[in-house]
Amino acid sequence: MPTKQRKAPKRTNPLLRAPIRIGALDAPAVIGELRDIHEKAEDLDIGAMPADDEVYGALLYAEAHVGALKETSEAVRRSAAIKRVQLWEYLREQAEIHQVKAIEAARAAKAEWTQLAPALAVSGKSGAYQKAKRLKALTLVDESLNGRVLRRTPEAVLAAEGRIAAREAEERRAKKAAQRRHEALMPVAQHLIDHRDGLPDAGNVADWLDEVAAVLPHCETPTQMVSLSTYVGAAVRELRKTESRQSRPIATTDGARLAYAAAAGLFPS
Repeated sequence: MPTKQRKAPKRTNPLLRAPIRIGALDAPAVIGELRDIHEKAEDLDIGAMPADDEVYGALLYAEAHVGALKETSEAVRRSAAIKRVQLWEYLREQAEIHQVKAIEAARAAKAEWTQLAPALAVSGKSGAYQKAKRLKALTLVDESLNGRVLRRTPEAVLAAEGRIAAREAEERRAKKAAQRRHEALMPVAQHLIDHRDGLPDAGNVADWLDEVAAVLPHCETPTQMVSLSTYVGAAVRELRKTESRQSRPIATTDGARLAYAAAAGLFPS
């Protein structure tokens, strides 16, 4: 029976299994542990070891002075070596992230891919472009992947960038729409407060209008904007309930009638 060949995954598909990464690490603390190991081993040159926050230089020192640990136990030497492995992996991950930022800065400054090729250690503009996109895969956070990792191909990165740009555009549109609604609501809410004497205070109308009056003078944050909309909407609902229970007009003045009509128009039943 012929063996069924596995299809290669699409270059835009995410990886199903996330690679293990060092991620966040208190690198100076690990360097401090390495320093402690060398001090206890009576490393005669320990005074020349760079500071704990100079991770690269401290690692080069530890590598060059590994002989100072020859009289320590195998467990101590093993621990020191593993710490160095961990720190080099951490630096590699950080280097990729910062290299992406440098590439983006160069492109923003109108650098051509041919100019970036030597710096990226590739032979031409195509290689520079593809390497840059592969590196970019490390920094993109695509919520649509549900925790899966983006495939490190130019096609996958471009697809992810498109999805992220579309979401960001939608968020901007939603934010602008919310701002427009808020700008329309502010004068309506103010008119309700200005003419509340001409409105009934039956049921919870007065309570909701009190809430509107409290938040209206300092309505700036998104939470306050949502609260104002909630309070005005609740006041309108209570006014409608009162209106349905009586046969005469609910507002007793022209100003109150206009204010109620404007609020009701923003919150259709």
